[in-house]
Amino acid sequence: MKPTAPQVLTINGGSSSIKFAVYAAGETLRRMLHGSVDRIGMSGTKLTFQVPATNQPDSVSLDSSGYKSAAQFLIDWLEERHDFKSVRAVGHRVVYGMQHTAPELVTDELLEELHRIGPFDPDHLPSEIELIEAFRQRHPKLPQVGCFDTAFHRTMPRVAKLLPIPRRYDKKGVQRYGFHGLSYSYLIQELARLGDPAATKGRVILAHLGNGASMAAVLDGQSIDTSMGFTPTAGLVMSTRTGDLDPGVAPYLARTEKMTAEQFYEMANHKSGLLGISETSSDMRDLLAHEANDTRAAEAVALFCYQAKKWIGAFAAALGGLDTLVFAGGIGENAPIVRARICEGLGFLGITLSQSRNADSAGVISTDESRATVRVIPTDEDLMIARSVRSLLGLGNGNVC
Repeated sequence: MKPTAPQVLTINGGSSSIKFAVYAAGETLRRMLHGSVDRIGMSGTKLTFQVPATNQPDSVSLDSSGYKSAAQFLIDWLEERHDFKSVRAVGHRVVYGMQHTAPELVTDELLEELHRIGPFDPDHLPSEIELIEAFRQRHPKLPQVGCFDTAFHRTMPRVAKLLPIPRRYDKKGVQRYGFHGLSYSYLIQELARLGDPAATKGRVILAHLGNGASMAAVLDGQSIDTSMGFTPTAGLVMSTRTGDLDPGVAPYLARTEKMTAEQFYEMANHKSGLLGISETSSDMRDLLAHEANDTRAAEAVALFCYQAKKWIGAFAAALGGLDTLVFAGGIGENAPIVRARICEGLGFLGITLSQSRNADSAGVISTDESRATVRVIPTDEDLMIARSVRSLLGLGNGNVC
């Protein structure tokens, strides 16, 4: 019988979605299937998938009242459609890793810890735990690996982790952790593969700009600071999240509008950002299409670009200069006008964009004369998860059956 490469299933659970992909772990990782379950807990829940061989998307509707039933549906669908016996491990994106610095096998002890820190991120951690437990129940002998989104930032110096609140909270784990670590790990690996010396010996700012948006300052390949903090709500203005916000806003709204902590959390995470400012859309594409005729849309775009520019300046100061700036994420990869507005006026950092290269979203969008290199690199968190699982478990490398 012809040997079959072991396969890795990657799971990336969001607050109302589950992204998945299957990779063949032969000499190289090859994606065989990918898709997502969207609108979980809402009407119109749908599983959308694509097989690279056909490159044609397809979808299946499902009745889903919550995460658990959606997870069970996905497992059923994978078992029916895919040769699940070839799947040797499942890799999960886990938002919070606390002090964990590398991917780990899921054990009873790790699950217990994740349950304990669930209140740190009620939007993501509970659903991620449900996914892990669903696979454990159905396939108890199948190894599962937790890939922590905070691990990339564990190299940050103490001064970048501290929050200026009473010290007793620091001992309880209330500190700056940073997120988008899987994306940043992938981008640094890609930067090295592309031959950019700043990936290992230089000053790099990584800008992951999507529905969730953040930046990271990377010195000699290690994170020294990042815009998100104790939660993913901090930092840049995002699609529906506030980013950094004066803490005095919370008690003011409590006094004047009787807003509860739960209502404030909902507002800050799901009703603010681009959506809150524009009052129409959280999608940058919509806002760009209407900014000429809608002041609210124009102000939302302007605020996003202005804050991004400020973070680049701040991180250049922390790094002592800038060698390479990388744009990634849905906005960073696909919105030339946003990239141009962010970089406008940053010539003092050595940034000079090429108008034509930027319009084409080329790999390098700075001019040949630019002292700092500006790149566009599509990020791939799923592939990063698959790489981590393969490395941890020693899959591939001739280990096939």
